[in-house]
Amino acid sequence: MSKLITSPGGLPASRLAFGTMQFGGKADADQSRAMFETCLEAGITHFDTAHVYTDGNSEKLLGLFAKDKRDDLIIATKAAYDKPATAENIRASADTSRQRMQMDRLDVLYLHRFDPTTDLRESFEALAGLRDTGVIRYVGVSNFAAWQVVKAAGIASEFDLAISILQPMYNLVKRQAEVEILPMADDLGILVAPYSPLGGGLLTGKYAQGAVGRLTEDDRYAARYSQDAMHEGASGLARLADEMGVSPATLAVAWVGAHQTGPTPIISARTVEQLGPSLAAFDFEMTPELYARIAALAPTPPPATDRTEEQE
Repeated sequence: MSKLITSPGGLPASRLAFGTMQFGGKADADQSRAMFETCLEAGITHFDTAHVYTDGNSEKLLGLFAKDKRDDLIIATKAAYDKPATAENIRASADTSRQRMQMDRLDVLYLHRFDPTTDLRESFEALAGLRDTGVIRYVGVSNFAAWQVVKAAGIASEFDLAISILQPMYNLVKRQAEVEILPMADDLGILVAPYSPLGGGLLTGKYAQGAVGRLTEDDRYAARYSQDAMHEGASGLARLADEMGVSPATLAVAWVGAHQTGPTPIISARTVEQLGPSLAAFDFEMTPELYARIAALAPTPPPATDRTEEQE
């Protein structure tokens, strides 16, 4: 099955995507525009935002920047994070996102997370309606477990709808996606656009140097990356990067993108300077030997079955 997602003008999604969570928040309008233009120059065609990012400012700025290049870009946003994934909320979120971005149509609309309180049939019937009326082009899901994706795909098919893209967390020290999510998506022909390839900045090595960032400013990120093995892996990556004369961020992003299933990592930053090392992953050659060396820095998750004697 095809994983091809294209812009309205037919351009395929770039090998890296850019996440605009900082637009209108930690990054002001000028910084945001500078990062957007830098991404375009590097060849990025895929931009990601969400209804809840920076109180709507992310969508507003992205729409402003993308206006004159609309046919060449894939613009993705998300709905139903802080509200249930009901038909009413999905339609209202899509309308608000289009108004903020001044766009008639959204390329990708994700369900931002799995909602156990709403019947998936209601959610996907609403998404099919948005597809049928030309409001959206592709449907995605974010933060779904593999079983939830498969369940959703089956229900979506009842409405002649496919899940085209999946957004899980994935990086060197958060590798649960390797067990079922990545192989499942590959088998179903779903493009995977993993977020947090830098682990909230942990894999840049900056926290070992006393820097501040999400892990020091956000209790959720501090808890998410609290395990000693994660910090040991980040230290190992920093030593390897120093040995090679490259940024650990470049290695971290390139490693995620080099997975055999061909994911499209979503990179992000607060400034152009901070963005540079992640963008450098575009041209970085990740050999199988280097991939294995980096993978060995962090624990490989156990397989999905306890019959380990049957694993290759």
